[in-house]
Amino acid sequence: MIWDKLALILTVIGGINWGLVGAFNFDLVKFLLGFAPILVSIVYVIVGLSACYTIYAYLIK
Repeated sequence: MIWDKLALILTVIGGINWGLVGAFNFDLVKFLLGFAPILVSIVYVIVGLSACYTIYAYLIK
């Protein structure tokens, strides 16, 4: 299903971003969208929701 793949992709992107934050103290989302802090927050919310959906899709469904 398309939603499953999209959620998985967003979750992986979020994981890579947090890996960059942990390893190099570099926030890619803030770097790319730092000019609009509301967009940074929206991206984080969307990635968080996709992680929740991924848990549902791959563990519960």
